[in-house]
Amino acid sequence: MPTVAALYRYPVKGFTPERRDELVVQADGRVAGDRVLAFRFAAASEPEMRDGREYWPKDRGLALMEFPSLARLRLAFDHVGLRVRLSVGERVVADAGLDPAGRRELEEAITSFLAETPDGRRLAGDGVLPLRLVGDGVTSRFQDRPAGFVSLHGAASVEAVDATVPAPVDDRRFRSNIVIGGTTPWEELGWAGRVRIGEVWFEVQRPIGRCAAIMANPDTGERDARLLRILTTQFAQDEAILGVLLLPLEGGGTVRVGDAVTLDSTR
Repeated sequence: MPTVAALYRYPVKGFTPERRDELVVQADGRVAGDRVLAFRFAAASEPEMRDGREYWPKDRGLALMEFPSLARLRLAFDHVGLRVRLSVGERVVADAGLDPAGRRELEEAITSFLAETPDGRRLAGDGVLPLRLVGDGVTSRFQDRPAGFVSLHGAASVEAVDATVPAPVDDRRFRSNIVIGGTTPWEELGWAGRVRIGEVWFEVQRPIGRCAAIMANPDTGERDARLLRILTTQFAQDEAILGVLLLPLEGGGTVRVGDAVTLDSTR
């Protein structure tokens, strides 16, 4: 039987994940503590609206899709003290709270870091600088899609991709909330209906279309694998996909590592 192999949440959009033993899935389709902060471009520091929902397009803020060098940074977020620590190796880039002075320190530190990388040229775009750190550090709101969604992929699917390229490919490239074991490669793409993970019922929505973020090595920040092309050529996909999107039913709940995963297309 498939089980939950790993769980992740991402406190700051585009930055290092936190590996967790359990995740609280909210009724609104988001994971508690996930994407509660984001660095946005100056001209996009307020949300847009789509289908009556608040929406933050990822191409108008810092994301691995356009700024792969972000993967070099290691982020630690204190959810109690509301403090962000960013480091590269042994060097601390910034360690500050979410008060106005702390936000400015973090914004300036990230700008300086990126300016020294190959991605620095992107900072010269219209309306990019000054970067703005938005979010209260509590409310999950900076997912790529207005409805939120919980993301899931099978470890076997990633292993199948890894086997086709010389660069190391692991679960971190695909930035899912839930990684499951005990399935065959690509099995999750055929899911339909409802799936139970531990105590939580989800409705399967659709496969996850992938972007250039998956080409960034999660340790070096270099684009070292043409994975979008690999997915469409080696695996004969019409578009690059890996994993599925889920929405919780019956108010959400808690998902834990080791939980059983049961598909029920008739429920």
